[in-house]
Amino acid sequence: MAEYKRTEEQFGNIIAECRLLFTQKFKDYGASWRVMRPTAITDQISIKAKRIRSVQVKGENKVGESLKNEFIAIVNYAIMGMVQLEKGYTDAPEEEKEVLLSWYDEYAERSKQLMFSKNHDYGEAWRSMRISSITDIILQKIFRTKQIEDNQGSTKVSEGIDANYLDMLNYAIFALIKISEGEDAME
Repeated sequence: MAEYKRTEEQFGNIIAECRLLFTQKFKDYGASWRVMRPTAITDQISIKAKRIRSVQVKGENKVGESLKNEFIAIVNYAIMGMVQLEKGYTDAPEEEKEVLLSWYDEYAERSKQLMFSKNHDYGEAWRSMRISSITDIILQKIFRTKQIEDNQGSTKVSEGIDANYLDMLNYAIFALIKISEGEDAME
């Protein structure tokens, strides 16, 4: 049970760091991301995850932006994706910061609750995973999401796009927790 408490604290610290960057970017860009359709957000997550994997495979980071920042971007884009799925995209992004942050908090809480449910059932199996394996699972979730999007959101027996965004978010948080504990993001 102590492990779950530790995970809850780590989740809170990571989501606070991601939320801070989200807030800072609002100052630069406003709510401009609200024009993006969910498919565009999925593609943005894909770009971030592919870069992480490419750097991990090549063992070299020429751009210089940390892999940690890419995982933070995946967290934030996954939350944006869930917002866009439920609220819809807009041609005139005018939401106030407080509205966007309340949505951010709502979806972060959903993610946390799902993580606790899965951690209960799986016994925090993610803690024994390599960050490179987490990257691969995020990529798998992206390809699943793209397939569902190509099927106009229809699934026969699988979870929907929102569940995949939640999983991407949680796996990115797991990677960020492991990075915060000193694990090398390249492995």
